[in-house]
Amino acid sequence: MGNNKKRRAPEVDTRKFRKKTSILTYEGIKYVDYKDVNLLRKFMSERAKIRQRNVTGNSQKQQREIAKAIRISREMALLPFNVRQVTSKTKKRRDEDEGTLDQVEREARGEKPERGYKADKPSRSPKEQSSAKATDTTDAQEAPLQDQAVEQEAQALIESEAVAANEKA
Repeated sequence: MGNNKKRRAPEVDTRKFRKKTSILTYEGIKYVDYKDVNLLRKFMSERAKIRQRNVTGNSQKQQREIAKAIRISREMALLPFNVRQVTSKTKKRRDEDEGTLDQVEREARGEKPERGYKADKPSRSPKEQSSAKATDTTDAQEAPLQDQAVEQEAQALIESEAVAANEKA
């Protein structure tokens, strides 16, 4: 039961490997203080995780000291335990009357407008749809009344500003 696979000579990497030097040895720091937040942030990722030895170039002893100092400064609320990542799952739509540049160009060419996302429309059960139809008719009747009230308030505001301007002059 011999091994029939051909053995190859190990590939020799001609590039020279150069070990990364630690920031601590480069700057000559002997003691890592937990209050030195700027130094400790150099050993943390953007998500507030402690970087590995092979990334930072620390020795085992230096890495233990850094990790201990970071843990203490987290407990003292000098450093965060984690950083909140903000991601948007859905694209937000602009107001329908404003529209995007693409929508305006498509309408100018006579093409159909884009359909909206399903998340934009609330899903309704058949019972809710029938009740919504009834409320839509009452809303349509109330809308002119609300528009008139808004117009009256705007007119009163304009008149009061004009009176105030005349008094100053």
